[in-house]
Amino acid sequence: MPSGRDCLTAARPYNRVLVHIEPHYVLHTRQPGLSRARLAIAYLLLVVAPSLTAHGASPDQSDEIVIAFAVEPNRVDPTVSIGGLNERFITLFYEQLANVDPERNRVNWLAESWSQSTRGGDHVVSVKLREGVKFHNGDTLTSHDFRYAFERQRSAASPAAYRLRYARDLVVHDDHRFDIVFERPDALFFHWNLALWAVPRRYYEEVGDAGVQAHPVGTGPWKFVSRKAREELVVERFEDYWNGGTERRAKRLVIKIIPEDTTRLAAFRTGRADWIDALPTALVEEFRGMPGVRVASLPTPNNLYLGMNAIDPASPLSDVRVRRAVAHAIDVDAIVEHVVNGQAIRTAQVAPGSVGYDPNLAPYPYDPARARALLAEAGYPRGFDINCYNMTTPREANIKEVGEAAYAFLGAVGIRCRIVQLEYGAWADVLRRRTRPEMDGIISAMGEQGLPGDPISAWSLHLHSWSESRGSVSYHADARFDQLLETARTTLDPTERQTLVREIARRKHEELAGGLPTYRPLTAFAWRDTIDFRPWPAGHWRSMQEIRRAAR
Repeated sequence: MPSGRDCLTAARPYNRVLVHIEPHYVLHTRQPGLSRARLAIAYLLLVVAPSLTAHGASPDQSDEIVIAFAVEPNRVDPTVSIGGLNERFITLFYEQLANVDPERNRVNWLAESWSQSTRGGDHVVSVKLREGVKFHNGDTLTSHDFRYAFERQRSAASPAAYRLRYARDLVVHDDHRFDIVFERPDALFFHWNLALWAVPRRYYEEVGDAGVQAHPVGTGPWKFVSRKAREELVVERFEDYWNGGTERRAKRLVIKIIPEDTTRLAAFRTGRADWIDALPTALVEEFRGMPGVRVASLPTPNNLYLGMNAIDPASPLSDVRVRRAVAHAIDVDAIVEHVVNGQAIRTAQVAPGSVGYDPNLAPYPYDPARARALLAEAGYPRGFDINCYNMTTPREANIKEVGEAAYAFLGAVGIRCRIVQLEYGAWADVLRRRTRPEMDGIISAMGEQGLPGDPISAWSLHLHSWSESRGSVSYHADARFDQLLETARTTLDPTERQTLVREIARRKHEELAGGLPTYRPLTAFAWRDTIDFRPWPAGHWRSMQEIRRAAR
């Protein structure tokens, strides 16, 4: 039987490419998903071609910056969206009561202040809005706009309704003061920046859902200009932005949608783009050494894991010994090093800086002998065949290859995967138990824990046996975990909550409940040194709160 590392090599060949570049040679490991020819082309474009243009993509428009995104969001109405991908556009236009600054501290934003109190049996959050905040259409933000947003977001038609699970009412006192009344305290409400988004009631009622999707209007730093689906979004600086700082933003952004890595790299190299996201992991260090280029490699809000069907009593995975065998069979450290080129934070349960992080909780060590022994102990000395569902999406780097490598490791100990490749939409249906038959094996998955991280939201989906937003979507069912998760959501004291989440993490780790965590990805951006860019966490670091031409 081949070793796990042999299978890893077979799953993702590490073909080293030697490209002759005058006057020297560059030796580099091949990027998963890029063919040898494409990588060579990428090097030629990035290194061989003439030097970077001094003023970026638009030399005749000195205050316009061209940006290239790899993936296009689909919804731009924040009251009916929960996908992190959509926030890459949403956070250009819309804002919340609180925000997270570049140091990942939560700060007041549209809320000038807020406080909590208990009234009878209710928990009440009282908000004082900033005065004089304008929407892009000139309307003034008032409490009534938040009342309207509250009703839209908590409607049965909104996927975001679960974020207001315990909120019973929003009571307006005047144009700048309102209370949100909760049946029970909700710690996640604060993790979600007080959950609500500022939307202009009058405009929404006038143009309807289609009009909002076609022309978003919010209070954010950027105003909508135009959009061509699957091609580009154009925005301009909002001159009446409440937070001032027009000097921190360019006059105009043109956001191109360029899914293909080599095309996006070429746009940057030839001066047609000033800033790009989704820098291929194998090229991050090369870019760091390029003159005239700046690079940031930052944690994404997602934590990756392998989900396992533990609710089917006929499945081998219902036995914790088999789940532990899975954990010992996969060399996640090797996958992080070689498949994502070190662009990841290894996790046992949650990442450093997140609620519930425990430095004493270590990942399962790679131990194929122990994996085989556990399989034999569970009654599978010859292993077994199982379906392994593999997600394919550009949302996280090399995720297809990561899944293939993990499944190759499993094969080396006798867990023989029949790999089922799934595009994102089909994967989401399978993960959320919307297909028949349901997922009957192992699935590569991700759960958004946010920045700064709080795992209770993600665990409420793939660990809790019932989700108020999606019904029964978990492949684990245990009343003990259900109760612990509900208690964690309704506990506000930070010390008590930290202790409680650590307890859940420890039990989850021991039982491999809700899947096997692997890592939190890093995402890399590159921009020219003629651009001043300061990344803010909102929108997966793409909210463009501060981006401008550098002073010369």
